[in-house]
Amino acid sequence: MLEKHKNLIYILLFFGMIGWGASWVNAKVLSHYINAYDMILFRFGITAVSMVPIILVLKKSFKIDIKSFGVAFLASLTFIAYMKYYFMGTKYGTASLGGAFVTTLVPIITFLMLAILGEKKMRKRDYFALFLGAIGVLTMLNIWTSSLKDIFVIQNLYFLLASFLWPIFTIISSKSKTISPIVFSFYLYIITITLDALFFVDFHSIAYDSFDGIFWINLIGLSLISSTFSNTVYFIGIEKLGAGSVSSFIFLVPFSAIILGALFLREHISYYIIIGTFLTIFAIKILNNIRIFR
Repeated sequence: MLEKHKNLIYILLFFGMIGWGASWVNAKVLSHYINAYDMILFRFGITAVSMVPIILVLKKSFKIDIKSFGVAFLASLTFIAYMKYYFMGTKYGTASLGGAFVTTLVPIITFLMLAILGEKKMRKRDYFALFLGAIGVLTMLNIWTSSLKDIFVIQNLYFLLASFLWPIFTIISSKSKTISPIVFSFYLYIITITLDALFFVDFHSIAYDSFDGIFWINLIGLSLISSTFSNTVYFIGIEKLGAGSVSSFIFLVPFSAIILGALFLREHISYYIIIGTFLTIFAIKILNNIRIFR
C-alpha cells in the first residue's frame, strides 16, 4: 500500500512540474490582457481562496505566530518584485527561454548565496559545477554568436533580475519553520495581494471587457494548476517522501516550458537553449547531489 501511495505522489509530481512549466506560457498569453500587478492580484487571489479547502482537508491549522507572519510579510515584498520581472521578461521575451533560463539559474544562484552566507560549504567539484552552470547560462543567451546589443536586451535583464530575486525570497521564506509550508504560502498570498491591491493596482484601468475565454482559461490554469495544484503536490511530496526524492522532478520544469512554448506559442527553440539547459541541469545535479534517475 505504501508503494502504491508513493507511485501516486510521483505521478502527481510529474504533472505538478508540468504545471510549473506551463505557467510561463500562461503568463505570456495573459501579458496581452493585463499588467504584472493585475496578474499578481488575480492569480494569487484565486490561489488563496482555493487553498482554504486544501488546508482543511489536510487538517492543517490556520494559526500563525508573529515571527512567521513577519517572515511572510518580508517574503511578500520580494515575491511581488520577482513576479513583476518574471511577468515582464515573459511579456517581452519568450516563455521557453524564461522557463529554461530562470528555473535553472535560480538553484545555482541560491547555492552561491548560501555559500556566501556560510550555510553551504564549497567543495572542489562545486567550483566545476558553477563554471559549467555559467557556460550553460551563457549558451542559453547565445553569447557565442550574438553581439552584446542582442544579449543585453530588456527581457534578458528582466529574467536575470527574477533569477536573483527568487533565491532571496527562498532564503527569507526558509526562516519560517514553525508552521506548515502550505499554511505559510496561504498567508504569503494573502499579504501579497493585499499589498499589491493597496499600492500597485489601478482598478479603473483594468480592461475587464477584454477578458475573453482565452484569458480565463490561462488565468485559471496559472492560478489553480500552476500555483494551487503544483505547489500543494510539491509540499506534500517533500513531507511524505523527503526533499531528496522530490528534487529531481524540478528538472521537468524547464523542459516542459520549452516544449509547451513551442506547441502553444509557436516559439522557435534554438539549439543554444536546449544545450544550455542540459549544461545547467547537470551543474545543479552536481551542486545539490541530486540523483535524476531513481
